[in-house]
Amino acid sequence: MNLKSALKDYVVVSSEIMGGTPVFKNTRVPIKILFDYLQGGDNIQEFLDNYPTVEKTSVQKVIELLAY
Repeated sequence: MNLKSALKDYVVVSSEIMGGTPVFKNTRVPIKILFDYLQGGDNIQEFLDNYPTVEKTSVQKVIELLAY
């Protein structure tokens, strides 16, 4: 399975949602915000607390898939 097809279970890119910005599936939360949090020294739980529409499993899978 390639990365693009693996990510499609967790990430949506559509011109009709946030102008094509990659977002977590079933939300309007851009993936970039997660990485901004992590780069700023915050942890996953802090991100999830501020974006409760994002599922923890989605965050974990995105990080896992993009780590390779």
